[in-house]
Amino acid sequence: MNGGRTVGTVTRGTTNPNRLRRMDRWTAATLAGELRGAADPLAVDLGYGAAPWTAVELLARLRRVRPDVEVVGVEIDPARVAAALPCTRDGLTFVHGGFELPLPGGRRPLLIRAANVLRQYDEAEVAGVWAALRARLAPGGLLVEGTCDEIGRRHVWIAVGPEGPRSVTFATRLGSLHRPSDLAERLPKALIHRNVPGEPVHAFLTAFDRAWASAAPLSSLGARQRWIAAVRDLRAQGWPVLDGPTRWRQGEITLAWSSVAP
Repeated sequence: MNGGRTVGTVTRGTTNPNRLRRMDRWTAATLAGELRGAADPLAVDLGYGAAPWTAVELLARLRRVRPDVEVVGVEIDPARVAAALPCTRDGLTFVHGGFELPLPGGRRPLLIRAANVLRQYDEAEVAGVWAALRARLAPGGLLVEGTCDEIGRRHVWIAVGPEGPRSVTFATRLGSLHRPSDLAERLPKALIHRNVPGEPVHAFLTAFDRAWASAAPLSSLGARQRWIAAVRDLRAQGWPVLDGPTRWRQGEITLAWSSVAP
């Protein structure tokens, strides 16, 4: 592809063990049916960074759903690929590449996970990157693209299918949350510059803060019960919440993309 040219630019490469646990667990649950039924259960950890922890962890979490799943870590920095090679094992390999996804045999992955990759790009570049990666997905596949803090307490990701973006998920460690709009600093590139009055994502976060404040009397029962009550309030207001209490209890809420799209 692309005449052998690697597409993309080198990221900072910052990573930490267990940083992407919230995204991984959501992805494993969301794609469980597709993983179990896939003829070629392949996932890509795109831009895994200076150390291969996230690829190793992704393999372990997906194998709880499909024991023979494979993960390929793709990195644009050759030195990072060389550093990761000692972690190669059954079902886990590492290759040099970028958004062109140079997978052996032209394989099409069921999952492309790109965490903290697009933050350094311009907003105008996001749609093109999404389109390129969507085109590489297997039927029924998913691109999960988002941003989190250094230790994975706050995370926002967008799920993109072959047809385009489907949903956005806000996830947090509830014990560290002051108010839901604290998650704004971790909005993916497609949304982070849109958190201003008049934009849908700003309206959502404002409504979430109000619902959180209204649920304050439940604080004595814990942050989890307060979060669940706030999400129920949002759904009652008409926000298209796509998940249910099982996910809410994890400190998550998933909305239809159309409700926050710029």
